[in-house]
Amino acid sequence: AFNVKPGEFIAIIGPSGSGKTTFLNLAGALETFEEGDYFLDGQNVKGLSDDRLSEIRNEKIGFIFQSFNLLPDLPLFDNVDVPLRYRGMSAKERKERIEHALETVGLASRMQHLPTQLSGGQQQRVAIARTLAAKPALILADEPTGNLDEETADKVMELMMTLAIETDAALLLVTHSHRLAGRMGRRLHLRAGQIERAEE
Repeated sequence: AFNVKPGEFIAIIGPSGSGKTTFLNLAGALETFEEGDYFLDGQNVKGLSDDRLSEIRNEKIGFIFQSFNLLPDLPLFDNVDVPLRYRGMSAKERKERIEHALETVGLASRMQHLPTQLSGGQQQRVAIARTLAAKPALILADEPTGNLDEETADKVMELMMTLAIETDAALLLVTHSHRLAGRMGRRLHLRAGQIERAEE
């Protein structure tokens, strides 16, 4: 059994083809289990309908990707609003969350800018703000600093960890960087789809 506690930081490490992305997809309820069970916030995800899985992803899980996954034609405010629109929140609450998230990542003054007007590091900050605004229980980050230079990567990583602490979210980070992995509380080494070893 593999357990993740609220507020815990875990790095997922392994060579190409070891199953890192599949591991995240399973954790994110994007792929289904052939055997075994997966409990998220006390609920068994296995066997749920696609509609319920979609609700769980929107309510409980935040994704941060290497490619930022921002909508290029929408200003930053609307990009951060995307996951909140599925929550049934009032416009007032959504606005407060969006403004707080963008202020936290240092982009409050640029909320009407388009993603294409930002640097790579700033775009990743928007992706983090989008996750922060949704307040997920679990953050899944797949090589989130892979497109950034080392200095920017360190700043983004620091921000991501700070925000995870603020929301008491668990953070699962897939990375090829042993330097970044060393900053996580636990490290899981995957090989051929199996957990080869775990380090505290």
